[in-house]
Amino acid sequence: MQLRYSFRLYPDSGQRTALARAFGCARVVFNDAVRAREDARTAGEAFPAAGELSKRLITEAKQTAGRSWLGEVSAVVLQQSLRDAEAAYRNFFASLKGARKGPKLGPPRFKSRKDNRQSIRFTANARWSVTGSGRLNLPKIGEVRVKWSRTLPAQPSSVTVVKDAAGRYFASFVIDTDPAADADRMPDTGRSVGIDLGLTHFAVLSDGTKIDSPRFLRRAEKKLKKAQRELSRKQQGSRNREKTRLKVARAHAQVTDARREFHHQLSTQLIRDNQAIGVEDLAVSALARTRLAKSVHDAGWSAFVRMLEYKAARYGRALVKIGRFEPTSQVCSACGVKDGPKPLNVREWTCAACGAVHDRDHNAAININTAAGLAVTACGAPVRPEPVLAQREETGSHGHPPERRAA
Repeated sequence: MQLRYSFRLYPDSGQRTALARAFGCARVVFNDAVRAREDARTAGEAFPAAGELSKRLITEAKQTAGRSWLGEVSAVVLQQSLRDAEAAYRNFFASLKGARKGPKLGPPRFKSRKDNRQSIRFTANARWSVTGSGRLNLPKIGEVRVKWSRTLPAQPSSVTVVKDAAGRYFASFVIDTDPAADADRMPDTGRSVGIDLGLTHFAVLSDGTKIDSPRFLRRAEKKLKKAQRELSRKQQGSRNREKTRLKVARAHAQVTDARREFHHQLSTQLIRDNQAIGVEDLAVSALARTRLAKSVHDAGWSAFVRMLEYKAARYGRALVKIGRFEPTSQVCSACGVKDGPKPLNVREWTCAACGAVHDRDHNAAININTAAGLAVTACGAPVRPEPVLAQREETGSHGHPPERRAA
């Protein structure tokens, strides 16, 4: 499995200038590729091949006065930007044909220097390296200081340098994990658990454990409103407005990092302690259009479930999703009698058939566990495991305690 390990970068002023130049050149090549495709479509001609675009937009463009500055950055950065444009078009056409799962994708759009995220990618043939002093040596950029939070388990195949909206720089390494080492880290437990996600409590487990919802956005709302109010009063295009914009972006980044850390810690604990996990397949996009939209986004259920998916695939666990129309809150977990729908304000109810008193969320978690068929056999293997796709994502550390992430 391929995962990403991210680490905080601290470039000096000269390196920041070189990175800005690389970001700009990669953006220009991407936009030129999109423009060439659009011109061919307008003229009714066949789309130019990748090799032709590489020759026209990179090799020949460097010889012109208008694009001579493309030679100031690594050629690998430009080639990877061209590949990104090709991948964007492939995904767009696959989405049109229905061959790609998920929501429909639109055609690639032109990138702007004002985009919140800028990135460049170096593959192995770019000859980047990690020096003996622990710095990241990038071609035509230099040796950049890295805040390492762990050692890389294997030799990375590529590194992506990212600048986010808050002005922070990160190095994201692609690593091929070792299945044998992953199996040793997470031995079989022979246990299963059902998870009921909610807003009052972030998660209620079938064993009765209730995990409070941290509500990171709600707790930071006062600070965010103050920063946003200051931003709205700054003059457009002024340096003070840019400083305030970074202040707002950093406040939002703190909320995002804290939520991601909470998700990683909880998902890792659940994967480590249980051989099989059942979770409800919630319609988050529909719930995000209700009056509970802010609370739903603050909880981040989709990101949490994605973490469970790729960690289950990595460590040999079984993750089973229960249909969103399964009446988990209506069925008595003791006798199995369906007692009918109940409004959200009913948090406890008594079964009319057997007299059992149920906590609404705990009862739903037990039913999720049962409906998923997560009974574990004597050898520790789940009866009905469902294969899931792994997510190409892993965490790192920014080097500061408030931003520390757990895998």
